Amino acid sequence: MNTTKALYETDFNLWLTETVDLLRRGEVGKLDLENLAEEIEDMGNNRKDALESNLIRVLQHLLKWKYQPEKRTNSWKASITEHSLRLNRAFKKSPSLKPYFEDVFAECYQDARLITAQETGLDICIFPKVCPFERVDVLDSQYLPED
Repeated sequence: MNTTKALYETDFNLWLTETVDLLRRGEVGKLDLENLAEEIEDMGNNRKDALESNLIRVLQHLLKWKYQPEKRTNSWKASITEHSLRLNRAFKKSPSLKPYFEDVFAECYQDARLITAQETGLDICIFPKVCPFERVDVLDSQYLPED
């Protein structure tokens, strides 16, 4: 078994350090390519997971803001701003995530709708089946829906 492959199983941090050193020295033949490919793939999946999480969170708070005006808080407002900014930062660092955002938008809205209904105790039917917010508004850190 190659040394870096053994490290992957026993000391992940050291495996990372060794892998970076081998890459910088151009010693490709000594790399644990199987695990390196898996870790790179996981990095991409983690970015997609973070995008979905931020999208669901901003949609949750937009729904609460719109459908519970009597309970509005600065915390909700700050969350809308924060998660919108996170989405925009993700697109700035990785513009290729934008099509993924478009692909998962409707699904993330359904998740946000369900979670918001459970969190607020409101009947899920209160929240429209189709997202009432435009994608451009969700990405606008200053956007707040009207009643």
